[in-house]
Amino acid sequence: MEEHDLLKVRREKIAALQEAGVNLYPNDIKPENTTADIFAGYGNSDSEALSELTSRFSIAGRLMAVRSFGKAAFIKIQDRKGQMQGYVAKDILSESAYFVFKKLDIGDIIYISGKLFRTKTNELTIEAEELRLMAKSLHPLPEKWHGLTDVETRYRQRHLDLISSSKVKETFYRRSRIIHLIRQFMDKHDFLEVETPMMQPRAGGAMARPFKTHHNALDMDFYLRIAPELYLKRLVTGGLERVYEINRNFRNEGISTFHNPEFTMMEFYWSYATYEDLMSFTEELFAYLAKDIFGGLKFIYQEKEIDLTPPWRRLSVKDALVELAGMEKSALDDPARVLAFARKTGCDVKDTDPLGKILMAVFDEVVEEKLTAPTFITRYPVAVSPLSRRSKDDPELTDRFELYICGREIANAFSELNDPADQRERFLAQIKEREAGDDEAHEMDEDYIHTLEYAMPPTAGEGIGIDRLVMLFTDSASIRDVILFPLLRAKQE
Repeated sequence: MEEHDLLKVRREKIAALQEAGVNLYPNDIKPENTTADIFAGYGNSDSEALSELTSRFSIAGRLMAVRSFGKAAFIKIQDRKGQMQGYVAKDILSESAYFVFKKLDIGDIIYISGKLFRTKTNELTIEAEELRLMAKSLHPLPEKWHGLTDVETRYRQRHLDLISSSKVKETFYRRSRIIHLIRQFMDKHDFLEVETPMMQPRAGGAMARPFKTHHNALDMDFYLRIAPELYLKRLVTGGLERVYEINRNFRNEGISTFHNPEFTMMEFYWSYATYEDLMSFTEELFAYLAKDIFGGLKFIYQEKEIDLTPPWRRLSVKDALVELAGMEKSALDDPARVLAFARKTGCDVKDTDPLGKILMAVFDEVVEEKLTAPTFITRYPVAVSPLSRRSKDDPELTDRFELYICGREIANAFSELNDPADQRERFLAQIKEREAGDDEAHEMDEDYIHTLEYAMPPTAGEGIGIDRLVMLFTDSASIRDVILFPLLRAKQE
């Protein structure tokens, strides 16, 4: 039938139920069991053992299938833990309950209770002695309940996606597990979880375009934070030597398979540590997660084997450009040759861009996609690292790394710049970049500089993209698959 015909039939059933005095949306009964509870306790019990049970079992969930034959039927009920079969028979149910059953539709929320038995095909089943309608569904489930095939519909109507696909549901259970494990790991290492403002008077802590809003009572413009970094480092200065935060960041940028304007990060700061300490710490964290999720350090992502066994490869930006982009080592410090190479590879760069920025444009265009195995890229140019400590042996480079796996940046970390005079000069250089047209350049933040003037201890900090990490650990090709409600364009009617 067409959808409007299906809706008509459902409304007729609703009218019949209401006329019979049936409450379509009761809230006076609770299931005692989940499908998982029952299978865990009795999944291995044979028919004889089940027949000796005196207990009655009850579950509630969505009606996913009905296989009817005469005055009896087998049904499938889906709760948060899975699916289970029920057996409904006219000679077992009360007359009123059987009347309700005959008016049910796929998608309705129902409750059944009764004893357990095994069918001739040996399937564990609840024999329904009681049946209740808990909530009536006015709309049929999509695609004959075998899963949504239209990607846009999946993201726009995530409730239908979760109903239709156990794999989708498992992705978000795993996401929750991963975040739980991260907290567990950080807590074990004596890090304090904190919360910092999401509305900030200036956009700081990263090079990105912010979202802007306005507070009416204060008559002030605020920005949705692009990073919590500057606030977390204020806490470090205040004596909270190990802090972390797992929360949202907002960046006014494009949407792609690995970019969403609203995304989740874990950012943490560790006093008296260096970026090299963070590399080892990151290896340990990822191994901790993998052992719990996969039972080992090797797994498959998009048909590629990923091996998280430490130590991971460490490669400087310049060495990566030579090895993977084909640049000549002698050209790396020659602005004209670097600019020419960048334009040859299709990079959108300006003659006035700093050398370090042009080098990174080539890196992003050519090198990133080639970094499949876990790789720490180190020694980033100062021009693109306004908050990082300079390297001792080369003041144009910083003690910074980014972690790449399967061609995607997963983490960014560095030894923190805690010299207020140097930080001021870096901000001033960023202001010139902004005046030259770079709307992602960092703003001046006098309050943060004032904080540094109270002496922030030597510190290392890192940000890990939770969404991309979950993509990796759930074999998801798109970031939209691991965010329950990704940002989408307005639907065209």
